Amino acid sequence: MLTLDKIYHAAYVLREVARKTDLILAPELSRENTIYLKTENLQVTGSFKLRGAYYKISQLSEEEKAHGIIACSAGNHAQGVALASQKNNIPCLICMPDGAPISKVEATRKYGAEVCLVKDTYDDAHAKALEIQREEGRTMIHPFNDEDVIAGQGTIGLEILEQLSCADAVIVPVGGGGLISGVAFAIKSLNPDCKVYGVQAAGAPSMYKAIKEQSMITLDSVNTFADGIAVKQPGDITYEMVSQYVDDITVVSEDEIAAAILALMEKQKLISEGAGAVSVAAAMFNKFDLHGKKVVCLVSGGNIDVSFLNRVVTRGLIMSGRRTTITVELADRPGQLLSVSEIISRCGGNVVTVYHDRSDPNMAINSCFLRVVIETRDREQAAQIKQELVKAGMQLVGEKPQ
Repeated sequence: MLTLDKIYHAAYVLREVARKTDLILAPELSRENTIYLKTENLQVTGSFKLRGAYYKISQLSEEEKAHGIIACSAGNHAQGVALASQKNNIPCLICMPDGAPISKVEATRKYGAEVCLVKDTYDDAHAKALEIQREEGRTMIHPFNDEDVIAGQGTIGLEILEQLSCADAVIVPVGGGGLISGVAFAIKSLNPDCKVYGVQAAGAPSMYKAIKEQSMITLDSVNTFADGIAVKQPGDITYEMVSQYVDDITVVSEDEIAAAILALMEKQKLISEGAGAVSVAAAMFNKFDLHGKKVVCLVSGGNIDVSFLNRVVTRGLIMSGRRTTITVELADRPGQLLSVSEIISRCGGNVVTVYHDRSDPNMAINSCFLRVVIETRDREQAAQIKQELVKAGMQLVGEKPQ
């Protein structure tokens, strides 16, 4: 049975291992709420997972340690388990989905763990870990469905209330539910008036559906770049705790997550992975009634694959209205491109890419399509450019008439 004393004990055990991460004010992220960021993306190993993994391993018996450790993870839990095992001189094997970011796989190996890559998703890696546990008798360190792990994650709730006792709400990313279970239990035990909200990726809404349907469910598949919360089935312990202690749960789209990552980079100079940014996405896109509230967004991790970052930033620019594609149907004669570019320039836009198409069968024979990708300040500036093009007598393709 999880108790507040156990969470305080976890905080004591973790004091020399885990960093007490900063809680920082982020006024640029919302005009309607006062947003604070709990920066677990700056934690040792780059995510909160070290807390639960280390505390769990610290509570093992000598016999359990002697059998060696096995765990399954999409990447962040793997690094936490690997580091904790290294510090305790315990052999460690981690099963990871083969689609896990290379950076997370290599970081896990650098902490001394043996890595077994498993085809497909986290849940398949979990099944493989259970198989190996049965064969070799290793001690399983579950990433979320374990009370010691949950207690370790709950230390974040203690820190939030210590850093901002007047917080009105805390928004927490949700995968299997270990993080939000610990944080919600700690916060509700100490300040029942503080709301705790959960957020999942729309492409992996296992806990969201379970809570809405009031029944444990298993998704057929998950599809999100927020790999840290791509879980098909929540734990039975975490499902019960979320049902009891969490006020509401929602989902955010891939584009909303990308926009949140971009906002954190530009406005706060913080790097977040997809799973870590869902809490910020929920606040930015008003998924909960938070008007005028002091809101803490828990940024749970920063281990994003750098090679993937460019695509995420591009999607974030599109979602926030700062990159727009305009297609114009023009008479195929000299000077037309100049006219379009002059209008864009006059309105303050910046042309990134130009594509001139004379072969589309949907156009008149003496016409052409000019597709222009432009950078703008926001959606309003993009709309102004489109209006000026129409005023100049140009026909925009794919735009609804005003």
